[in-house]
Amino acid sequence: MKWMIVGALLATAAEAQDLGPRPVFPEMDPARVQLGQLLFFDPILSGNRNISCGTCHHPRLGTSDGMSLSIGEGGLGLGPDRRVDPTNPPEQRLPRNAPGLWNVGATEFTSFFHDGRLEADPQKPDGIRTPLGSEMAAGFDSVLAAQAMFPVLAGDEMAGQYSENEVSQAVRLGHLSIKGGAWDRIAARVEAIPEYRRAFDAVLGDQVPIKFTDIANVIADFTLVEWRADDSPFDRAMMGGAPLSAQAARGQDLFYGAAGCSSCHSGWLQTDHSFHAIAMPQIGPGKAAAFETHARDTGRMRVTGEPSDQYKFLTPSLRNVSQTGPYGHNGAYGSLRAVVRHHLDPVAGLYAYDPGQAVLHQIESADDWRILADTEELARIAAANELTPIALGDDDLSDLLAFLHSLTDTGAAKGRLGVPAKVPSGLPVDQ
Repeated sequence: MKWMIVGALLATAAEAQDLGPRPVFPEMDPARVQLGQLLFFDPILSGNRNISCGTCHHPRLGTSDGMSLSIGEGGLGLGPDRRVDPTNPPEQRLPRNAPGLWNVGATEFTSFFHDGRLEADPQKPDGIRTPLGSEMAAGFDSVLAAQAMFPVLAGDEMAGQYSENEVSQAVRLGHLSIKGGAWDRIAARVEAIPEYRRAFDAVLGDQVPIKFTDIANVIADFTLVEWRADDSPFDRAMMGGAPLSAQAARGQDLFYGAAGCSSCHSGWLQTDHSFHAIAMPQIGPGKAAAFETHARDTGRMRVTGEPSDQYKFLTPSLRNVSQTGPYGHNGAYGSLRAVVRHHLDPVAGLYAYDPGQAVLHQIESADDWRILADTEELARIAAANELTPIALGDDDLSDLLAFLHSLTDTGAAKGRLGVPAKVPSGLPVDQ
């Protein structure tokens, strides 16, 4: 009888919160997943063979790198221990935070990157819209697979700078998917390694030529399986299992009630997959257009061209959020408590922002704090803010944080396949 009462209460809560259907994750071929694991952690995909996807999206660091803004090409080491390579220093730190990869393989995820510049579009011939044109969408199994293309082809992320290697040269010349371009050069590297050739024989067919899109597709399969995180205390409670702790339950009431968090962080994975302006402080080099001389980042407007989209960024899922800091599109806040407090009064948080809250590698750059000293740009960021201030006490804030911690799937966080001890190229693996 007691179980029936608890179950009824949980069912009522789920119905009141209108979480919608449970997330859907397609089934994957284990052979493809294992192949994708090796390629995800293999530096062979980078222009200078010195950085892998896993360098900035590492399971030990919550599938990110633990930093506000990463050092991509031109760095040595992993996460907070990464440092500038004195023989090949980066031109700048990367302009946006490396996002966590939790649940990005769920079918509901159709937009990628902080500004959504890559997204599903049924009106396009291959169902994918990219800023590089429709010819760059053919051959990918999904939008998730297509997003693997971007870091590999970015000079400051994985490709390297012009003249450093054959991949970066092709990228700089705009020779991407054409015959003999960057895609072909990367695929040829992989095909030349016997262990990869045998593995692709098993999933593509004997001696079927390996294409760049085949590499991206199996990396996506690995990402989908490895970082599926939908068995948290919150999930179990909402499905009729053990209830949340009293503090987390109070936080849940605030999250879906007075604090208004669920107006954007909705559904089972706590995201509306939309774009919002919340007056996030701008740090780092930003993503200014080529003709601009300052470090601003206008977010979604860079994709749509619509002034109404200025300073809007994609709502992140909150699954395993306790592990994915720093927070914000540029990692402005190093702690979860600080970024939640910012949400309670974004404009006040913008003007009172302490740069010491960012977690940055030691790179001297005049651009890092330029926007914080630009009163006109701060005013524009503040004016775009969509959130109404909410008064919550410290106890309420602690309750909210307890609820956010209940969204952690500890089993997923430990990993499934994990980091391979070695990869077929023989190159060092970031452990």
